[in-house]
Amino acid sequence: MLFIQTLLDEPSLFLRTVAIVIGSVMLHELAHGWMALSQGDDTPRVCGHLTLNPIRLISWQSLLFLCVAGIAWGQMPVNPTKFRFGRFSSILVFLAGPCANLALGFLLIEAYKLLAVQPWLRLPQPELLLLAAQINLLLFLLNLIPIPPLDGFQVVCEIIPPLQALQRSRMALFVLMVLILIPAFGGGLTTMAKSIVTGAIT
Repeated sequence: MLFIQTLLDEPSLFLRTVAIVIGSVMLHELAHGWMALSQGDDTPRVCGHLTLNPIRLISWQSLLFLCVAGIAWGQMPVNPTKFRFGRFSSILVFLAGPCANLALGFLLIEAYKLLAVQPWLRLPQPELLLLAAQINLLLFLLNLIPIPPLDGFQVVCEIIPPLQALQRSRMALFVLMVLILIPAFGGGLTTMAKSIVTGAIT
């Protein structure tokens, strides 16, 4: 079932998920940008992408795919030729996004656990913290897959440079989008993210 069906079945869940994904993807891209800046590349700042404006970080095509499939991608321009430590800096930049999602995921889980033992800190719907944690862990797992143009593939390319030719293939993003739409692929990643959340709170 496509994510857009949720709009008809549970519109409030649809809107919450879209908002969480947008925020999580923005954090992911900003982590890339901040790491690039720390490695000597000011391209993200010069291009105006170190911002909280989602229009600068997420394309309209990505937002459309988000409404259909429940997942999105962002954009953060960097210039590897400016990095202080070459490939090592590139690896740090590519890993910064997924690691930011991983860290936020576990922070949200810890916040949920804190609320569970401190009734006076109650939120109206604390389960939203677990939904946000699950989405961030899903983004972490997805981006580590070595398929272009995901971060996992970018890291592999820094280790095995000849693979960089595959990044220029226009079919790469299309193939990834098709994979995400396959229930077994997307469902498997979602199940893994849910399992991590469940294991962390028990």
